[in-house]
Amino acid sequence: MPTVLVVDDQHLIRSGLVALMEAAPGIEVVGSAQSGEEAIPLAAQTRPDVILMDIRMPGIGGITATERILAQAPDPAPKILVLTTFDLDEYVYGALRVGACGFLLKDTLADRLLAAIDTVHAGEMLFSASVIKGLIEAYTPRHAAPEPHPGLDMLTPRELEVLGLVGAGMSNADIARRLVLSIGTIKTHVHRCMSKLAVNSRAQAVVVAYETGLATRNPATGL
Repeated sequence: MPTVLVVDDQHLIRSGLVALMEAAPGIEVVGSAQSGEEAIPLAAQTRPDVILMDIRMPGIGGITATERILAQAPDPAPKILVLTTFDLDEYVYGALRVGACGFLLKDTLADRLLAAIDTVHAGEMLFSASVIKGLIEAYTPRHAAPEPHPGLDMLTPRELEVLGLVGAGMSNADIARRLVLSIGTIKTHVHRCMSKLAVNSRAQAVVVAYETGLATRNPATGL
């Protein structure tokens, strides 16, 4: 049963989300906060599995709150879903860069919201790499040189290859078939990549793969 913390500065939205999840079987709401300032200590106190995080709030917004919560969280870190009004905007991109697992529009239907919580709680990506690629292309300078990333030089050649394929949006099963390896082996490679790169979500790993040029220069991706 995933435990959930709700963060939103609008009372009606916050209370509506809490009521929805309290009525849903298999979900436990452990708290709610109306600001990033409240959310950071509350997340440390309640240690939720999933956080629904409003991305635009006065004071400490969702991006900064996400970054600080993940920086201080013990393993396993919470999975953070950011709530936004516009899907392809720089705030969403910023949230994914600091470790959010995905994003949802505030007018998302209830069933979709509950399914999204289950998806990220299970450790899966909520959106395809093509969505994240669209954000990267929209909010990074065109023709920008690949960015270095701490820990990238710690990856083995096989891990670099796997990371590039993750960045191309391939599932573990797809990568296993391409590389003629077991799914368990691919899961191990992905876990080691994320650990060495100190990223908190597969979505964040996709961002790293694109920004470092791995996804675009990997001939297997076709990108």
